[in-house]
Amino acid sequence: MSHELNLLLSILANDIVPIFAIAGVGFLLARHFDASVHTVSKVSFNALSPCLVFDQLVTSNITGPDFGRMALFCVLLTAAMGVAARLAAIPLRLDRQTLSSFLLVVMFSNSGNYALPVVLFAFGREALGYASVYFVTSAILVYTVGVLLAASGRRSVRRALMGVLRVPALYAVVAAGVVMLTRVTLSLAVMRPIGMLSDAALPIMLLVMGMQLERAVVPKHVTAVAIAVALSLAVSPLAGLALSILLGLSGPARQAAILLAAMPAAVVTTVLALEFDLEPSFATSVVFVSTMLSPFSLVLIIAYLQRL
Repeated sequence: MSHELNLLLSILANDIVPIFAIAGVGFLLARHFDASVHTVSKVSFNALSPCLVFDQLVTSNITGPDFGRMALFCVLLTAAMGVAARLAAIPLRLDRQTLSSFLLVVMFSNSGNYALPVVLFAFGREALGYASVYFVTSAILVYTVGVLLAASGRRSVRRALMGVLRVPALYAVVAAGVVMLTRVTLSLAVMRPIGMLSDAALPIMLLVMGMQLERAVVPKHVTAVAIAVALSLAVSPLAGLALSILLGLSGPARQAAILLAAMPAAVVTTVLALEFDLEPSFATSVVFVSTMLSPFSLVLIIAYLQRL
């Protein structure tokens, strides 16, 4: 019993606390120094994240089939959680705007600024490469399925697709694919700045997460928030476990996949809820509560995954 407790405390101290320590700095910057989360987020999204994705893919040992399985895992998990969320929402009798927000927060987890550092700390750089594939796939889904869901039929498919074209990480995947297929050796003059920007990505992502959490509000629709959080932190990792077995994921790929499935609601869902006039306070509440509770569930899941 003592050994198990020491293991859990070690995981908490080494893999989770550093995440929230850096996020706490972001929270303080936003609260006391009026730091612009919009500006820092744009730096992360447009400059650092693409370099992170490119660097991870080019320097990893991920094969084409492995890439495809990880991307498919993300698609199937998102679809499965969409079905689960819709069924769970039936007895809640939510209005149209809140229902759309409910679906968004359950379907899309924080696969970027929270998940990537946790995967790196818990399972190393090989797992981070697989997590980067999931991150890009999820970003594409957010800007297609997520936008269409948030728009509730008021916006065109063309606008959603145009949103995908504005995701820089997508171009990083294409560029990395060309390098991997042609087996070109990039010079240090190219890889060093990319590597430095890649190294800066994770801490900046965590600062952004903390700055965004500073905007949290008192939860509304308490029952709906609780159910959405339970789906994100409990049902989603179970679905991820089943899908990882179904798709034949193993080793670092399986560890990354299940851990990503266990992440709290994505911060970007609050942006979509605000932009499309849904229920931004509800989305923000779910993001905040699920993020604050996630260390307790993640510690247990990491301990389980380390034994695989």
